[in-house]
Amino acid sequence: MERSIYLNGTYIRQNPTYHTEDSLWKAQQVLKMLNRHPLPIQTVCEVGCGAGEILLHLQRHMPPETLFYGYDVSPQAYELCKQHTNERLTYYCEDLLNKDTPPFDLLLCLDVLEHVEDYMGFLRKLRGKARYKIFHIPLDLSVQTVLRSVPILRARERVGHLHYFTKETALLTLRDTGYEVLDYFYTPTVEQGKALIFKLMKLPRAVLMSLNADLTVRILGGHSLLVLAR
Repeated sequence: MERSIYLNGTYIRQNPTYHTEDSLWKAQQVLKMLNRHPLPIQTVCEVGCGAGEILLHLQRHMPPETLFYGYDVSPQAYELCKQHTNERLTYYCEDLLNKDTPPFDLLLCLDVLEHVEDYMGFLRKLRGKARYKIFHIPLDLSVQTVLRSVPILRARERVGHLHYFTKETALLTLRDTGYEVLDYFYTPTVEQGKALIFKLMKLPRAVLMSLNADLTVRILGGHSLLVLAR
């Protein structure tokens, strides 16, 4: 992982909220997947948990015996998330891959993969950390983003995206690193801070999604992929 921006304060200077405004929405997407697949989950771990609020929202909606663990290498993120620590929710300013932990029931990797320099090596090492995994992967590559180029460059400069995926390449990356994909669905990109053109495209994108979701995302973008794997 190109970790310096997460260790030296660069990332939090560029993203002072650490995307907490999106936390409830992301937790709702995880819960939607879990409602589709009622799995036996007693432990949940999030790698790259940031400010930690996704786990906090999940704790409020999952069974009271569930235990939650958040890991992030950023000391700035840890300062934000540690305030949420309670008897069922613990945060660590550590690299999960370097920890000898018992396998968790569920591991969350939400909007992390695109930040990791050796993302395939990362995925291989992550696989044994939990029985089930949920990934949220932005689909930055589409016809319109390639033609305009600005969205891709902005994602690299502002939020540190190093890799850019389509649905097909995201799913193949998981397969090639040893995962079995159980389910997936598109999630619409949240609108906070998005340019006017993105907001103007919301209605036509929604109409076209109802007709042909794959083609719409391939051409217009504006979506991520939530994947359940093991």
